[in-house]
Amino acid sequence: MRVGLFAVGRLKAGPEKDLAARYLDRFAKAGPAIGLELGKFVEVGESRAGNAETRKREEAVLLEKALPDGAVLILLDERGKSLDSPAFADLIGNFRDGGKRDLMIAIGGADGLDPALYNRADATLCLGKLTWPHQLVRIMLAEQLYRTVTILSGHPYHRS
Repeated sequence: MRVGLFAVGRLKAGPEKDLAARYLDRFAKAGPAIGLELGKFVEVGESRAGNAETRKREEAVLLEKALPDGAVLILLDERGKSLDSPAFADLIGNFRDGGKRDLMIAIGGADGLDPALYNRADATLCLGKLTWPHQLVRIMLAEQLYRTVTILSGHPYHRS
């Protein structure tokens, strides 16, 4: 299963981009052995529309264009379900084992995600009750994807 990422906002060169890339590289190297591949990573600029609803709608259109046909869609949202790392790994593993070919995880912009996306989403998750800047969310998500591979493969990286 190809696991792709969609993010509103672009990471500039620097330590945040380097750290996210490090974990995505680890995922890309370890994932194929257990049937997980790094899919496309789509970064889009924030909409310049004059109001939040229009910005979210325009960003949702870009996400829909980037989403492969039949792909699983996971939204990251502060009102989503909070999972621990093993449960996140199980969620990804269950989609893989269910024969899904593509999965996309979406990080919205500063205004959040368009309400229409919630009806389309297969899961809505949060990374805790705190609000995180998108740069850190990418790092945390990249690390959790690598951690998912290690959990599903029985590697000792994840210790609870």
